[in-house]
Amino acid sequence: MHRILLQGNRAVGVRAESGGEIFNVEGEQIILNGGAIGSPQVLLLSGIGPSDHLLDMGIDVVHELPGVGENLRDHPATYMLFKGYGEPPDVEAPTIQVGLRMSMTDSPTRADFQITPTLMNSGHRPASIQYDGMENHFGLSVGLQNATSAGRLRLTSNDPNVQPNLNYDFFSSPYDRERMRGALREARRISEYPAINGLISERINPTDEDFATDDALDNWMLRNVYTQHHISGTCKMGPASDPMALVDQFCHVHGIEGLRVVDASVMPDVIAPTPTLPPS
Repeated sequence: MHRILLQGNRAVGVRAESGGEIFNVEGEQIILNGGAIGSPQVLLLSGIGPSDHLLDMGIDVVHELPGVGENLRDHPATYMLFKGYGEPPDVEAPTIQVGLRMSMTDSPTRADFQITPTLMNSGHRPASIQYDGMENHFGLSVGLQNATSAGRLRLTSNDPNVQPNLNYDFFSSPYDRERMRGALREARRISEYPAINGLISERINPTDEDFATDDALDNWMLRNVYTQHHISGTCKMGPASDPMALVDQFCHVHGIEGLRVVDASVMPDVIAPTPTLPPS
């Protein structure tokens, strides 16, 4: 989709592209379901969003909504990498058979961390993890499920085919860094249990030096954090009195008639469990 077509403050259609053909589709109700990346991108391309950013991108401001693309929420994760004994498992071996949900002692919510053992020859391998050699490697994924940090989505071009910029701003909150340090130290303790430690020939990452101080571990976390691909919140639901809110409780866009957004972008925060559904 290129953009939403508006007449005054009413959405009347969309400009779309298929097979190289660009065309308009009209409708009485326009329902946007582009996901937490696609929906704010389309709104911004349509001139709906923060006026300073729209003007910077050469887009006429149709309706000022400063919250479009703000409040980018996700589950940040880090990965404890081990070198194992023996040959790597067969590629058809089950990859995630067990997981742990846990809370830090001072957490205001339950189960705010997920620790999951993962084979490095599986599709769940974090793309950011690099290591030398073809030996057996595996690890523990440590994901923070209720981070307080929030990022931002911004256009990089007024071309709808160009990927927008995603600034996750992971661990910008000192509280998030504090909790992740505690969870990583707990994951290290779990890895030292005989049932797991007997499989490990070497802990590659984080090193003992990375664990030596809070500052050192923070530095490692910021260099190694990755997304669990659960982006939410970029078209936040809330009352019109909230300047960062985009839609009301019925998913109607504030100030625009005939337009709704109905996807994970409207969640004010990412839910603690995995928000994606398995294939049926």
